[in-house]
Amino acid sequence: MPLVFALILVVVAVIVLVKLVRIVPQGYEWTVERFGKYVATLDPGLHFLIPFIYAIGRKVNMMEQVLDVASQDVITRDNAVVKVDGVVFYQVLDAAKAAYEVANLELAVINLVMTNIRTVLGSLDLDESLSKRDEINTRLLRVVDEATHPWGLKITRIELKDIQPPRDLVDSMARQMKAEREKRANILEAEGFRQAAILKAEGEKQSVILAAEGKREAAFREAEARERLGAADAKATELVSVAIAQGDVNALNYFVAIKYIEALKVFGDSPNQKTMLLPMEATGVLGALAGITDLVRTAQSESSARKAVAAGPRP
Repeated sequence: MPLVFALILVVVAVIVLVKLVRIVPQGYEWTVERFGKYVATLDPGLHFLIPFIYAIGRKVNMMEQVLDVASQDVITRDNAVVKVDGVVFYQVLDAAKAAYEVANLELAVINLVMTNIRTVLGSLDLDESLSKRDEINTRLLRVVDEATHPWGLKITRIELKDIQPPRDLVDSMARQMKAEREKRANILEAEGFRQAAILKAEGEKQSVILAAEGKREAAFREAEARERLGAADAKATELVSVAIAQGDVNALNYFVAIKYIEALKVFGDSPNQKTMLLPMEATGVLGALAGITDLVRTAQSESSARKAVAAGPRP
């Protein structure tokens, strides 16, 4: 009996010691209950509690945690059904509220997020649901954080992992995207043809302008040449007229011979078959040529005489 009594005392002492000394690990907070009522919260570290009066109520994880939101069907504003899933990051700030304000904390958070996902996506069109994911995440975070504040939680982040539209809508969007790419390709190709046509027309325009400028310049120079040639002929005619007036018959022969030679040149340059019959008077042309030589000699003699007279006798 004494041995059994000693064993009982040892067991009781161990139980009392276990209930007396409490060590809370880092990242957790434990609630303390006195006869089933919450009275305090134990921080990480060593604590002592009076056994059988005070007891540990809930062991609350104070680290940031993540919850997976299961995939669910959501109807958008334009009656498109999409499958949506996501993740929620939250942290307990008040262990007592998290332990006693809600029965099942994780289940409550998940159901709250799923409900608000249906609410937010139901107010958007399909295109907006697919393109405005950041805006959806922000709205969800604001609404859920306000709803969970009485539970002593801080919702740090909500992310939609995937939004899957129906297969027929995916195929329709793919066809629409393909048609849009083909449209842009056709527009770019037409724009290329248009630019090529504009450049070609501009080049032809410049070519015509340059050709017209060239013809204009050639006509101007040709007219100038004819003008100079006419002036030379007029000057020659004047000189010949003066020589004839002074009784110089060789000048007349020179004038006639020049015109005769020019006529023969034109006749010789014509593309037609050429047969030339010269009259007996053609020998007069030879005489005219001889007169040209005499005229040149006379002109040279007169020029020498004028230079001698101009020089005068030397003193």
